[in-house]
Order: sequence, then structure tokens, then C-alpha cells
Amino acid sequence: MASGGRDFLESLSSSIQRTHLMQMDSVQRWVEDLRLMAECECMYILQSKPIGMDNEGHNELVITTQPDLPDSLQALLKRAWTITTELSKIFYKLEVNRWQCIHGAVVRVSCHVRSLVNDCDSWDNNASGELQQFGKILIEKCTELFAITESFTYDDDEATFASVKAEIVETLASFSQSFSQMVELALTHEIKSLVNQLDTETNLYNIEAAISSLVGLTQEGVHLCHIIAKEGGVAMLVKLCRQEAPCYLHILALRALASICVAEEGISELEKVDGVLCLADLLTDESHPEATRAEAAAVVSQITSPHHAFTQHLSSFLENMEDIVTALINLCKDASSSEVFQLASAALANITFFDSMACETLLQLNATKTLIQACRDPQRVDTPYAKDQVVTILANMAVLDQCPSEMIQENGVELLLEFLHERPAPGISTESEALERVLQKSAVTLARLSREPNICSIASSLNCIPRLIELCRSPSERNNSDSVLVACLAALRKLVLASPPCIEDSDYQQLVKPRLVDSFLLCSNMEESFV
Repeated sequence: MASGGRDFLESLSSSIQRTHLMQMDSVQRWVEDLRLMAECECMYILQSKPIGMDNEGHNELVITTQPDLPDSLQALLKRAWTITTELSKIFYKLEVNRWQCIHGAVVRVSCHVRSLVNDCDSWDNNASGELQQFGKILIEKCTELFAITESFTYDDDEATFASVKAEIVETLASFSQSFSQMVELALTHEIKSLVNQLDTETNLYNIEAAISSLVGLTQEGVHLCHIIAKEGGVAMLVKLCRQEAPCYLHILALRALASICVAEEGISELEKVDGVLCLADLLTDESHPEATRAEAAAVVSQITSPHHAFTQHLSSFLENMEDIVTALINLCKDASSSEVFQLASAALANITFFDSMACETLLQLNATKTLIQACRDPQRVDTPYAKDQVVTILANMAVLDQCPSEMIQENGVELLLEFLHERPAPGISTESEALERVLQKSAVTLARLSREPNICSIASSLNCIPRLIELCRSPSERNNSDSVLVACLAALRKLVLASPPCIEDSDYQQLVKPRLVDSFLLCSNMEESFV
């Protein structure tokens, strides 16, 4: 039964999962959270209970805050996280039969719940009847839990013991469900207020503050993005992007849209209000500053992410795709910084997965030249992440018949070989993962291009094959990546079969002649392989 209650807690935690915990390490943080810690101690005194030492004490951890959120939202998220943490502790103590600690934990929860209910009333003098009703339910449940845990004696027989435990768990499960619903209702009320502020406010400072608050909320979890979209946040932000406003407001609004569109509901709302057309207008109008167009590219990247399964049904995007692709490749060409280039290229990379027509459009726009030249410019491409986007686009374009000649003309094979010589930096896990993708996709691109004999000849003359063999043979060179190994084996086989070079017999017998799976098993570490 305890697992059912925990499901409710996990559902709530998803809304505030980005509210991190940190060790209390400063007087300022202690003062900020003094109220949360002191109220529980006051409640102990009022109930004439000793303040016992609890190894799972509630005051060794405090909660960080989002500086852009209004005080009411910060307080609500803090209260919600504190109560959720205390409920989790009660469930744990029930599981391990730490009965002597449960009543104290219930007192703490009761204290925080009463404060939460009072806070909700103070934030909204016209609080909805539903919110007030949930508050009454929570207080009643706290009273029940208090009575059960206070009257229970540890000398009761085993049957009574089991019955009381089941009663506590059932009450906690009901409490957790009502608590989650109340917090969501309170968050919805606060979000509505922010959205209405966007619609009615004329003061630019207040508009900026409202958008910043929405951005801050999106960092607290996907569930809050869903609420923002449901309450009209996407529509208001798109409306703001269409209006004449200072550049910084457009940038902030686009940043909020990109964050909200992490949730599928955000993309759905964007489609309903013709938000894709708005993005296309922003991208294609070069009178807008580069920073604005870069943020629009970030939104495009988000809504076309391969992680979203339903985006294939964005009909408005397909209608505007050619204009968007043209604007994005121009942005890559003229990017003044690596950040701008990365945003534009990431959007293009996602679009090439989104629809195959995008690759044909890119070829017509001479994108191969633009991307390869960008890789020679450290001002635009200076990170593994940017290289990952470039090689993703090239790999997807490589399936087109015209691509090999374009790659030959722009010395693209040389670039792929440079990418194959990238080595993951020790100790930087995210960069290492990006470089693994660069290695893998470079090998995939070579394999796809090797249908053209001239590509194979160039690759052989540039000593691509020895490097592929090294990547297959040496796990450290490929950062122990199985995906890199498979891609390199496939590229090696196609290059060798298309244009047999001088290759050692042992390499041929082990890496080329056997079935791919046999070569893979030979080269991979069996203990680390999941294939």
C-alpha cells in the first residue's frame, strides 16, 4: 500500500524536481529558511513534546530558489518540497518500523500543511472554493494522522500493530493525493496570474518580470510546462513576439517558448496559434537582430527534436520548412559566434530527421560548402557539440545522389578524417559523449558516401582505413563506445570492398571477412558490451 502513496509523491515531485537540495553552508541561507525550520520546533513545544534527536533530521537540508520567481511561487514550491520530503520519510519509517519517529514526523507535516493553507489564503484573498476545500481536507487528514500516531502504544499485539500500520498508510495515500491536487491547483492559479499579466500589463519592466518568472517555472519540471501551455502561456508569448517590442523582450519570450515546448502540450499550443509561421517570419526577416533569430532557431530546434514522436504532424511546419531551412543555413553562414552557429545548426540537424525534403533543400542552397567552411572557422565551430550538429547534417545529406560530388568539391572527406581523429577529453563526460557521436556519425557518413568510387579512392589516399582499424582495435580511442565500433566496422568494410588497399591479412580476416556481428564481438569487450 505504501507504494501507492509514493506514486502520488513522485507525481508531485515531477513538478518541482528541479528544486535542488544543498547542504546548509551560510548564515544567509539559514536565515532564509529559518521559518520553515522553526515552525516545527514551535509545534513540538505547543504539543508539550520533547524535541528529540532524529538521525533523519529535517533541518540539515535546505532548498535553493529560482531568483526570477515571485515570492509567492518560491514559498509555494519550498513548502511543497518540504512536505513531500517529510511524507517520504514517514513512508520509509513505516517500512522499517521506526515507530518512535513517526509521530514527530506527522507533527512536522501538520505544521507545514497549516502554514501552506494559510499562505495560499494570503496569496489570494479570493481563493477559489476548491482550493479552500482541499486545505480543509488536508488539515482533517493531518488531524487523523496525529490522533492515530499519538494514541498508538508499542506494546500492542501484532494484529493491532498491523491494523494501525495499514490505517496510517491508507490515510497517507489519501493525504498525498489531495496534497498533489492542491499544489497543482495553487500553481495553476499563480501561473494564470502571470499569463494575465502578459496580456494586460503595459509596463515593460513588469512584462519582463512575468516572462522571467515563466522561464524560471519551466526549469522546475515538464509538468509545469504543461500547466503554462494549458493556461494560455504559449499564445501570449507568440502574441508578444508578433508585436513591436524591444529586442530583449522578443529574446526572452522566445527563450520561454523553447522551454515550454519541452512538453508536447507546448508544441500543440504553438501549432494552434500559428506559432510556426511566427518563427518563420522572425527567422526570415533579417531586420531582426541576430540574437532574436538565434532564439527563434532554438525554438525550432526544440519543436523538431527527434524525441517528440508526434511532431511529424506539424502541418504548418511543413508548409514553412523551405523558408525556415533557408533562413537557418544563412544564419549558420553569417553567425558571429559559436553559440549562434550551434543553435542554427542544431535546428537544421533536427529538421533533416524531420523530413527528407530538407536535405534536398540544403543541397540546393550549397549547405555542404557552408558547413565545411564553418568547421574551418574556430569562431563558429569550436566545440564538440557544434561538430556533432554539422556531421549529423552531412550524414543525413549523404544519402542523396548529388552529395558525394559536393563532398569531393569541398574537401569534405578531409573534414571527416579530421573528425575521426578527435579524441574524447578525460574527465568531461558530456564532451566525451558528444565526441563519441562525432566519431560515429563521421564513420556513418563515410559508409554512405562510399558508394561513389572517387570517395573511396580519396579516403584511401588520406589513410582513412588505418584510422578506422585503430578505432576498431583500440577501445580507448573510441572511448569504449560500441556504437562507434559498429559504425567504424561498417565504413571499413565498404571502403575495403570498394577499393581494396594494402591491408594486413590479420585485419582483413578479423575485421572485414567475418560477419559484422562476429567482428564486433571480437573487437568489443564482452563484459562491457550490451549487444
